[in-house]
Amino acid sequence: MALILGKEYCKVDSNGRFKFPIALKRQLESEDGRFVIRQSIYAECLELWTYASFREEVEKLQDRLNPYRREDRELLRKLTEGNIIELDSNDRLLVPAEQKALVAGAKEVVLQSTGKFIELWDRKTYDEMNAKSGDFAVRAEELLGRLHDDEQ
Repeated sequence: MALILGKEYCKVDSNGRFKFPIALKRQLESEDGRFVIRQSIYAECLELWTYASFREEVEKLQDRLNPYRREDRELLRKLTEGNIIELDSNDRLLVPAEQKALVAGAKEVVLQSTGKFIELWDRKTYDEMNAKSGDFAVRAEELLGRLHDDEQ
């Protein structure tokens, strides 16, 4: 599984495509160029996974969820709801029609890595989300400050 780091701003062309940034592409050179794109369940963005990472994630879900329990099956269905996309010959990605609503009309998108996958945001929505996020330092101390205490 690739570790993906960085934040990139990309212009969107009239066909809804954007050029995948070279800084991110270099981190994925060992991958096969396929991605899975799905809607985030936590935010108004899309998630862009390498195919290999998404496959690994689905295998973990299948091991943990019981396909004979309705709640588990519904969760598995929602979490695996995505499309396979590939870079074209010019290193561009096209968001599938089913998922374009979150970036429709965007002139610029933000690719924000989370380590495992990349969030794909409409620039305006991303900026609004960041403005509302509050005092990040306080939240980081509350959530992460306990982690070190638990290790001792």
